[in-house]
Amino acid sequence: MSNNFSDVAKQLKSMLEPELKGVNSIILEKMQNKVELIPQIASHIVASGGKRIRPILTLISAKLFGYGGQNHILLASCIEFIHTATLLHDDVVDENDSRRGVATSNNIWGNKASVLVGDFLFTKSFELMVQVESLPILEVLSNASSVIAQGEVMQLAYTNNLDITFENYEEIIFAKTASLFAAATKVGAMLSGESASNVENIYQYGVNLGIVFQIMDDILDYSSSEEALGKGIGTDFKEGKITLPILLVLQECTVDERVFLNRVFGEVQQVDGDFEVVLSYIAKYNIIEKCVAVAKSYVERGVANLDNINVNGKYKDILKNLLLASVIRES
Repeated sequence: MSNNFSDVAKQLKSMLEPELKGVNSIILEKMQNKVELIPQIASHIVASGGKRIRPILTLISAKLFGYGGQNHILLASCIEFIHTATLLHDDVVDENDSRRGVATSNNIWGNKASVLVGDFLFTKSFELMVQVESLPILEVLSNASSVIAQGEVMQLAYTNNLDITFENYEEIIFAKTASLFAAATKVGAMLSGESASNVENIYQYGVNLGIVFQIMDDILDYSSSEEALGKGIGTDFKEGKITLPILLVLQECTVDERVFLNRVFGEVQQVDGDFEVVLSYIAKYNIIEKCVAVAKSYVERGVANLDNINVNGKYKDILKNLLLASVIRES
């Protein structure tokens, strides 16, 4: 199997093609509404691409544990609706103009419409949860939705705060990103009636994959290109977000460098050339390599979680390959 993340994602899509067609059908059906703006905005963000990693995790987790029904398709659709709703809200909060190389919904239709359609998609996700008729699964997904919102508020509270700790950062990225990865894998196992041990280990696998995914996103904002990333780089810098690269710079920088970082991040008083100075600090202290090393520590934990699951086969193998490839991303 390839070690490239995009190639592994393509392999997963090919392996799950019938189920993903089912997910797409449900999404298209649920997006229809007599209020024309709703399907317009929802279709725009769904059509803009993405790897569909979160719904894929639900589908493959169910197949890993031998689930034979159809509810995994409903839950994968639910996961995608939750994710899409959060993207709509995130783009408003972050004032993003583009995503994956396409104009964001808020850029085209405005903030009010994007927020309200995001709310609509959240309601659709709960309709799908209820259809599965499982209170424990409903509890997992509703809790994940709550934690995601909490994570966004937490990140907002720590924006421009140079005193943020690694523990604060880890808590934020668990809430805003890893919690949905974890819930996606957990509900697939729950559908199969798996043992508590297997459910917990696949959940923790999802946590670690999600944390790695977010760390790599944070790295790419300082090391990728606009063409590869599909959006402008340096967006975290412009917003004064203290992500892992800057957190590690702050641990090693000189007093004068910290004064500079306080101006551009703490006070967000930025001028031309400031981003390039930050990039020079990142290079000076080998920050990208150190961030990747942190990400790899979570990869190791996730691999251990998979090894603890007493089921083997191609689905487990590709989940492990996805995790190993997650630190080799260009977008």
